[in-house]
Amino acid sequence: MGRGLLTAIVIVGTAAGCARVADSRLNPFTWFGGSSEVAVTEEAAVTDGRPLMDRVVALTVDPTPGGAVVQATGLPPQQGYWNGELIPSPADVPGDTVAEYQFRVAPPFEPTRVSTPQSREVVVGTYLTQEQLAGIREIRVVGAGNALAVRR
Repeated sequence: MGRGLLTAIVIVGTAAGCARVADSRLNPFTWFGGSSEVAVTEEAAVTDGRPLMDRVVALTVDPTPGGAVVQATGLPPQQGYWNGELIPSPADVPGDTVAEYQFRVAPPFEPTRVSTPQSREVVVGTYLTQEQLAGIREIRVVGAGNALAVRR
């Protein structure tokens, strides 16, 4: 009877100690603590360090099921421009009838040849859903030297 009582006490003591492991520093689930709600602050718009495309030479909007694809072709001053993207203009106001995009590209790391206009062309695109197109009457793509627009 003494041996059974001793075994029971050890088991109960060990089981009671397990509850403390959940709160201890040995438990990896408690290393970062619990989550808490924090206040959200308005941050300044992140500026894109890439320059605007020199000239926008073509702009098309192709309808697709569920939206449209906006495709723009730009002509930089020399070969090697890369990482082109259509960025929504910071001046673009939700609910406005004009969707304006900035055509931004990264310049080459080293000096490159000028070559032919066809070899310098950069083509970019973005997809707009039906919800994004609702109320839009004009899509405008802005470059450093000009802007092109399509209307419906």
